[in-house]
Amino acid sequence: MMDQHLHAFEARIAAGEKIEPRDWMPERYRQQLIRMISQHAHSEIVGMLPEGNWITRAPTLRRKMALLAKVQDEAGHGLYLYSAVETLGADREALIQDLLAGKAKYSNVFNYPTLTWADVGVIGWFVDGAAIVNQTMLAKSSYGPYARAMIRICKEEAFHKRQGYEICVTLAQGTPAQRQMLQDAINRWWWPTLMMFGPPDDQSPNSAELLRWKIKRKTNDELRQHFINITVPQVLALGMTLPDPQLRYDEATGNWCIGPIDWDEFWRVIRGYGPCNRERLEARRAAYAEGAWVRAAAQAYARKYATRQTTTVSHA
Repeated sequence: MMDQHLHAFEARIAAGEKIEPRDWMPERYRQQLIRMISQHAHSEIVGMLPEGNWITRAPTLRRKMALLAKVQDEAGHGLYLYSAVETLGADREALIQDLLAGKAKYSNVFNYPTLTWADVGVIGWFVDGAAIVNQTMLAKSSYGPYARAMIRICKEEAFHKRQGYEICVTLAQGTPAQRQMLQDAINRWWWPTLMMFGPPDDQSPNSAELLRWKIKRKTNDELRQHFINITVPQVLALGMTLPDPQLRYDEATGNWCIGPIDWDEFWRVIRGYGPCNRERLEARRAAYAEGAWVRAAAQAYARKYATRQTTTVSHA
């Protein structure tokens, strides 16, 4: 019977069908999705922190409003994704506790500090641009709830990228000090953004399985290269440079080729030893503790509403 279910499942995947929560799926498929979607949800929530502390320091009211909207969007993305992972039978509170305890992983890129206003622009341009490259592929994922969540998230990420790029264009057209501030931010965020796509294909333990089940549609290296090809011309168009002396254009392939990525740094950050790992988790723990009264009030209201509905039905 198990073989029949698995054969039918594999046939649906091969045919490009979407798998829905009530459908039969291999336990390994379910666990891979829980791992991947929960990490994505954690990344959205932790990703609010690097830019959140710039809301009060944004240079104009317009910039403040745009940044506030962006950080609010990231919270919404986390909500969509936690809801999607719950369709697989995962417990949201348990996943959050794993994050707060330092057991769960989230994207490496959010463990770097935002030192200047230019960082906010470059995060929008680079980090959200990389997210769009990755997430447009996830919108074609074989798991229906994940794919559908990505559609709205990608639309909002497009706004985030435009916002960031506009900030960078303004700085690039500004004073020498502003241009230098932008160049410094580009130098610091380029390599962490490239690492954001994950380890190279020959070092990625999950990629083959994710691709076979069409949870992912392209490899880490393919997505990274696509981002590089999009972004390098944009950087050069602003008169900026990238911190890579080996950067070159390959006429034969049409690709921009880069020097070696420091994967030792990537693994250090993933294991909790990045510049801001401890700070990010402490901020999330504090927010969780301070929000206890909100959760208690919401749960009390839900219980009261459920009791009222039960009473109404019984009287009817």
